[in-house]
Amino acid sequence: MATEGIRLAAAIPVLRMFDVAKAYEFYCDYLGFEVDWEHRFGDDFPLYAQLSRSETKIHLSEHHGDGTPGTVLWIAVDDVYALRDEIASRDYRYAKPGCPEDGPGGPGFELADPFGNRLRFAQPE
Repeated sequence: MATEGIRLAAAIPVLRMFDVAKAYEFYCDYLGFEVDWEHRFGDDFPLYAQLSRSETKIHLSEHHGDGTPGTVLWIAVDDVYALRDEIASRDYRYAKPGCPEDGPGGPGFELADPFGNRLRFAQPE
């Protein structure tokens, strides 16, 4: 049985990445996330970073064993049509958002990052 009064924060997914420049191009330049912080255990060690946009936080990791390529994130959006238009207005040669379609949890669209992770943006009904 759960103990009353213990608050759990929103989960933060850890996504595996293999190229920091490609990850930042996709998440920051294309999707509009910002880098909150970066961590390395030393020079020439793998990067572990937190990115955020609004209330969504994502951890990106170069560490072997962190995350599995092909992970799916479902991200609630208050206006999925406006987000789609914003993202579509940016020049990014590797992904173009489709028109939102009805799906579980409301209309939405999906994009794949450069490492095979899929982000599903949806507007809950």
